[in-house]
Amino acid sequence: MGETTLKETVKIGLLGFGTVGYGVYEILKNNQEKYLHLTQTKLEVSKILVHDTKAFPEAVEAGMPITDNFKEIIEDESIEIVVEVMGTIETARGFIVAALTNGKHVVTANKDLLAVYGDELYELAEKNGRDLYFEASVAGGIPILRALNESYIGDNLQEVLGIVNGTTNFMLTKMQEESYSYEEALRLAQELGFAESDPTGDVEGLDAARKMVILTKLAFGQSIRLDELDTKGISNILLEDFELAQQLGYTIKLIGSAKVEEGKLAVEVAPMLVPLDHPLSHVKNENNAVYVTGEAVGETMMYGPGAGRMPTANSVVADVLQIAKNIKINQTGKGLPVINSAVQLGTANVHYADVLLRCKQTEKTNEKAVSEIKADILTSKEGSIYLHLKEIHLDELNRVMDQLRNKAFVDIDAQYKSI
Repeated sequence: MGETTLKETVKIGLLGFGTVGYGVYEILKNNQEKYLHLTQTKLEVSKILVHDTKAFPEAVEAGMPITDNFKEIIEDESIEIVVEVMGTIETARGFIVAALTNGKHVVTANKDLLAVYGDELYELAEKNGRDLYFEASVAGGIPILRALNESYIGDNLQEVLGIVNGTTNFMLTKMQEESYSYEEALRLAQELGFAESDPTGDVEGLDAARKMVILTKLAFGQSIRLDELDTKGISNILLEDFELAQQLGYTIKLIGSAKVEEGKLAVEVAPMLVPLDHPLSHVKNENNAVYVTGEAVGETMMYGPGAGRMPTANSVVADVLQIAKNIKINQTGKGLPVINSAVQLGTANVHYADVLLRCKQTEKTNEKAVSEIKADILTSKEGSIYLHLKEIHLDELNRVMDQLRNKAFVDIDAQYKSI
């Protein structure tokens, strides 16, 4: 620390010492002098909570402040910031509630927790005059939440589109560019550590849906429950879907979408058609991107690594630094700056340039009823039947799908709407 005589120290309690937790510890340790200059305080990780200290013999031997007793953090009045990177929902909720109630500021990377209990925790932080920051909960190393809280706070946002799950984007890139089957792409993602042994949360769109709950809150001031969010994953995508999409000038990406139409907000997660000349179509492999359209700012996009130890840890540390600055100038606990939007959460009659339906005929299929639908009928090399609907609104799309199912007796295997 050189010759500094600064005595002030902000002490940190770190909950979790896995991949991200260790990254946070390393960044804080290796950049102390820089952070001292930025915050005018010394940042010190004084306790690290783990499930079992015996599982971390090297850390104990190295003198790291490891503990398996949460009380050592919550009852230590010198600890001002609690950083939660342990995962889980209920256990983490209990720890964060205790931290806020006991006058500690909180940084969390826990999207699952915030998607379920976000409103409760925001209100508790405000009630207790404490900061609750969570930049790392969405899109890893991309500071999209800070941008929504600060850069876009004065704008009227119209749309937030996101590739917010790196696992599925990696898989879809392999399918699009190297003709991997879904199963092959998933196996490779698991081998490389992008996908869990149980990939359900990623491939069925649940992870992306949780992130869209958080983005919708910050972008439009609207709280939405997971069960209110129309969510579809990628496990039903076939290689031939990419071939037909490309014929129409698109690729397919798993998109989280929050869009305003005539004062109503539609939020969904689904594989969507992305024009080949759109910036989101060029987001490859495990990278994430969030595309924002505002009345004043126009169209902007933030792009970068969506996960990983150091990108996520970097976002956590950025939140810690902001809280340390807030403490220094006595500006903590001002509440979450949520945009006060006039939009209503509901089913907006969204307009789509194109919709591609993959269909399967049944024994009862009525070909005359199919032909009455205003659509181009396309056939893939493998023989699947596709209907291409142009310039269609959601209400009309729903009527077409109802006609296909109940009058034409056609099974709809997949649906791809344009962003």
